[in-house]
Amino acid sequence: MADQNQESKQYSRRDFLKVAGIAGASVGLAGGLGGVLSACGGGEETTTSASEATTTTAGVTTTAGATTTVSSAPEQARAIKLGLVSPKTGNFSVFAISDDWYVAHATEALKDGIVGADGKLRMIEIVVRDTQSDSNRAAQVAADLVQLDNVDMLLASGTPDTCNPVSDQAEALGCPVLNSFSPWQALFLGAGKPAEWKWVYGNMLGSEETIASFTDAFETSGVQTNKKVGMLFQNDADAQGWMDPSAAPKVFAEKGYTLVVPEYYSVPAEDFTKQISQFKSEGCEIVCGTNDPPWFSNFLTQSLQQGFHPKFISSGKALIFPQAVLSYPNKGLGLIGEAAWHPSWKIKDTLSDLDSEGLAADYEAKTGQQWTAAIGTYGKVEWAIDVYKRATNPEDKETVVEAIKTTKGDFQQGHIDFTEPVDPNSFHPIPNNYKPYIGAQQWRKGTKYDIEPVVVSNAAAPGTTVQDKAQPMTY
Repeated sequence: MADQNQESKQYSRRDFLKVAGIAGASVGLAGGLGGVLSACGGGEETTTSASEATTTTAGVTTTAGATTTVSSAPEQARAIKLGLVSPKTGNFSVFAISDDWYVAHATEALKDGIVGADGKLRMIEIVVRDTQSDSNRAAQVAADLVQLDNVDMLLASGTPDTCNPVSDQAEALGCPVLNSFSPWQALFLGAGKPAEWKWVYGNMLGSEETIASFTDAFETSGVQTNKKVGMLFQNDADAQGWMDPSAAPKVFAEKGYTLVVPEYYSVPAEDFTKQISQFKSEGCEIVCGTNDPPWFSNFLTQSLQQGFHPKFISSGKALIFPQAVLSYPNKGLGLIGEAAWHPSWKIKDTLSDLDSEGLAADYEAKTGQQWTAAIGTYGKVEWAIDVYKRATNPEDKETVVEAIKTTKGDFQQGHIDFTEPVDPNSFHPIPNNYKPYIGAQQWRKGTKYDIEPVVVSNAAAPGTTVQDKAQPMTY
């Protein structure tokens, strides 16, 4: 295996394009952009920086009246380097499918650099490392980014398999990290977790948000059920987060639902007969839980084969992205998942003139693919830039953490306000996390694509649009 931590080489723009073409990489380039790609075991490492800014002093101009004017740009300081830890390959790669697009988008938007609260101009560099959807590798590449690449901040998204090990390394090594697209309980609560986190912050969802949205979709649909819910989980940190007493059990109980919870399955999971038999014998008319796409596909296929036909089938993770849903029986029609981001939110991008709808259109135009909720993970880049614009000393990590603590603004996953009081029942349940918007979406036959997600609840996404009522599954 090639050395994963090899020092980056510098390429001219022409050399970089040659390398990128050979590797099949897709990286957005601004003028003067330098980059490096290196592969190890199928993984990908990318360094992307905005075009090299120059500090200029306007030339002295003398007019007939002998008037001389001099202007200068802000003093240029060293670049800020962001380390993006991403599951670009492996089981969780759907969470990273928009990474190349949004790194290029941010690079272009930031090509002239940013001016921080200290009045100095800084370029922004983004270094991307692939976890290969492996938690051990996620920890290793996070450590390498801090210790070898000397990044100023880590960024992570895509299930606890990425966010948890990255955050553990950030806390141990004293590097700020911003997390998204993963349950906050799985990271911040439980045995072995610090009583207080200094370096780790999140715009991380709560399974209580998902359950609130799902139950709202069930109940506003007009479809009568017996409120018996079969909960399907694999044995992982996600299950622990969902079944924390503050999460799914609490929200379901408050709304009068009864949970049927079989033994958690281990992966790879090929046979779900035990879980399906228990759901059938106890009369479950709803399925819920959170599952990786390959195992959820196996469960759904076997449910149909064994005559298990619940009125609603819902899941976290497995039903967010069209790339996964299209692989399920009947292309996933009728399944209900998390609306973790949606073009109809129309939230203004803080780095460009686009909004959510415009970002989706830009993604489709540049990639040729159907838009995906993974676009929402771009929000952590917006957040990071906002932090560095406000930090009084962007080169001091302690100062950067203080700026994180005063975050207040609207980003692609919704409103963030760390200045709000901490309230376990609010969007700010603990000091280090502010929850994003989460709606419920149902996959329907599309007008532009084979399937498209229709928003059926905004219970945990205030102010966003509900597009239709949920409909029962058809078999």
